[in-house]
Amino acid sequence: MSQAVRCLMLLIVIALLFVTELIPLAITAMGGAIACGILGFIPVKAVFAGLSNSTVVLFAGMFVVGAAMFYTGLAQKVGNVVVKLSGTSENSLMFGIMLVGALLSSVLSNTGTAACLLPVVLGICAAAKIPASRQLMPLAFACGLGGIITMVGTPPNIIANGALQAAGYTNTFGFFEYAWIGIPLTVAGILYMMFIGKHLLPKVELDANQEIEQEVEANEGSVKKQWISGAILLVVVLVMALGNKIGLKGIVTLEMAAIIGAMVSVLSGCLTERQAYSSIDWVTIFLFAGMMPVSSAMDKTGAGKLIAEWTVGLMGGSPSPIMVTAILFILSC
Repeated sequence: MSQAVRCLMLLIVIALLFVTELIPLAITAMGGAIACGILGFIPVKAVFAGLSNSTVVLFAGMFVVGAAMFYTGLAQKVGNVVVKLSGTSENSLMFGIMLVGALLSSVLSNTGTAACLLPVVLGICAAAKIPASRQLMPLAFACGLGGIITMVGTPPNIIANGALQAAGYTNTFGFFEYAWIGIPLTVAGILYMMFIGKHLLPKVELDANQEIEQEVEANEGSVKKQWISGAILLVVVLVMALGNKIGLKGIVTLEMAAIIGAMVSVLSGCLTERQAYSSIDWVTIFLFAGMMPVSSAMDKTGAGKLIAEWTVGLMGGSPSPIMVTAILFILSC
């Protein structure tokens, strides 16, 4: 049995464990990396190489920078203002919720954004006598859509950029380059939900006073710290987006900007050291770090080439770019 076939068999096992979640996802990913080393698909020294990847550092830094806005209460305040300005009619409230959810999640944690807006939405829905479920589902969708607007909005965007770098490409995606597709998709999603999707939403009453599990709780809500956390995020985003234009290319990388922002967030008291550690989504970190060696194993053993040749063969041998894109989209779904 060739190494490529053995690697494909391992990949099938990993995929089944991901789907069934019989064991934690992070353990599946790291276990797959270790298995690749034991089976000789990659050098033993490369098993944990994913943990030293600069993309992992970028993940961690942005998790902390974004969490500072939640812990200081700034994200919650922004959400309160926008949602309350939207009024209490179902349509205007849905628009306000989806707009602020998409904007915040474009640079902050998707789940954190949804969590900090939950109490606000529940309270307003209770006061306006609107079924909360008709606003919470749009909120969830908006937070997911907003994440595709920038490079740091959602982990897959960062991973795609890191994959280009790993492949040796120097012309990688820019910070706002995703926005050319992300913004139209977000606008389309909001319009769909307001005019079509709302007719498919369930009507489930929820108590505004019920206990909601939050991603993070705000500290004392110091206005000074709120301004500081907002300024830190703004500077980090500007450096990432405009670094090349303001002469910082090669001096301050995306990873350095994220980590500097995280350090300043802790040093300024926007969040404590313990809160910074807890704000990092370690499942995402280990998933990425574990699957990088598996990806490398597929390349070295030829398993990836086998899959590519089989897929291209099914599409007729010389498929059009549109057909390839459609197949990749279906596989991703």
